[in-house]
Formats: sequence, structure tokens, C-alpha cells
Amino acid sequence: MSVCDVVVMGALGRMGATFVRLIQAEPATFRLVGALERAGCTAGLANLHCEIGDDLATVLAKCPGAVVIDFTSPENSVHVARTVAASGNPCVIGTTGLSAEQTAELAEAAKKTALFFAPNMSVGLNVLLAVLPDLVRKLGPAYNMEVMEIHHGKKADAPSGTAIKLGQCLAEARGLDYDTVKRHARDGIIGPRTSDEIGVAALRGGDVVGDHTVYFFGPGERIEVTHRVHTRDTLAQGALRAATWIVKQKPGKLYNMADMLA
Repeated sequence: MSVCDVVVMGALGRMGATFVRLIQAEPATFRLVGALERAGCTAGLANLHCEIGDDLATVLAKCPGAVVIDFTSPENSVHVARTVAASGNPCVIGTTGLSAEQTAELAEAAKKTALFFAPNMSVGLNVLLAVLPDLVRKLGPAYNMEVMEIHHGKKADAPSGTAIKLGQCLAEARGLDYDTVKRHARDGIIGPRTSDEIGVAALRGGDVVGDHTVYFFGPGERIEVTHRVHTRDTLAQGALRAATWIVKQKPGKLYNMADMLA
């Protein structure tokens, strides 16, 4: 198997540093060929012995064919997508909090280069997304569906992209439009819960990497399905698996975890 060349965005951040460590730990599979940080912060990358900088296009000019991995911010991820569309480098994006318009920008870039996007790179979570629809259908409409997520206090977006994805999965399985039935907050005298609405609650605190629970509240019983990520390595390993997969794909669609797992 050939070695997969990787360029890491935000290489000094929490996820970026995790990628760097895991890539360096598997030299037979991965090679770190590029690392980027914001202007004025690149000095900390000098010991990585690869192409470094604060401008992606400049780094990619020296790293043809390398996979770009980006877990930074919605605005930056759109910039990354546009840049790889121009350079032809494959790309894996795991940033959360993207708007529908920003996701559409990624899909447009995917017409020109192989681009992979998933708000949660955990293999286990994505297997859960695959089996949840069957649970929804078998339980039927008598069961109210809710989602709760917990993340560390530094997470910028709420609800998490994964919680929204879970809510969308539940809604689609029941034939509902998520944007119509979602309830991302409850406060004050709001009246009784409707039968179709799907509540999504967000808790923040400590160093929680990511907990997500889907609730099915039925007559006389309750089902709780919980997925917990104990370490960022879980998300990074899923993204690195995606990196080795996306290099073999052709442009034309915005690939996701379901495509890879299939």
C-alpha cells in the first residue's frame, strides 16, 4: 500500500495536533508533507520538517496530490474547499457548524476535486446513523424523539453538527422535514410538545469530547441510545481513514461517511 501524503490545517490546534501525532506515529501509512497555521503562528510548526505556512495555495503548490485535512472553522473550511478545487488536491473536512449555504459551497467545490465532508468522523457514530432509521420505523409515531449532546466548554457552535445530523436522520426516517419540526431551545410557556417536533438540547462544560444521546419516549417505556467519544483520536482516526479512501475517488459529489462505509 502506498503512503498517503497529508497536509494538516490548524496544525497547532486541538484536532490539528492530534492529526500530526497520529500521522507521525504511522510512517508506513501516512506522511506529513504540509502544516498550516494562522499568520503569525507558524513558528511553532518549524520542528515538523515539512512544508509550513499560512497560505494554503502556496503550500499545495509544493504538495501535489496530498490530502488536505481541515477541522478549523466554517469560514475557513469554505476557503479550503475553494482552494483545493483550484489545485486539484483531495480534501477531508470535519468542521462543524456550517450553514446550508456553506455546505453548498463545499458541494460546488466537490465538482472539481475529490472532497469528503462529515460533521462527525467517528465510525461508530456513523454506523448508528445507519441503524437509527430502522428503529424509528419499527417503534412508530407513538414514540417522541429527542436528542441531547454534551461537549467541552470551548466548543463554538450549538447544537453540534452531529446532533443536527442525528435529528435530520430521525426526521427523514419518519417522513418529516427537519427544519419544520426541530426545536433547538425551549424556554418559557411554550405549550405542550407537538407529536412531530424533535427537540435538540446542548450542554457545555469541562473537557467532554462529545456525547450524543437519542431518546425515544413511548407509552410506559423509554429507549436511550448513547454514543460517547472518549478521545479526539477517535475522530482523527476516522478522518485519516477517510483520507486514504478519498484519494481513490473521482470528483463529482460531496462524499461522506456513509459513502465510505458502504
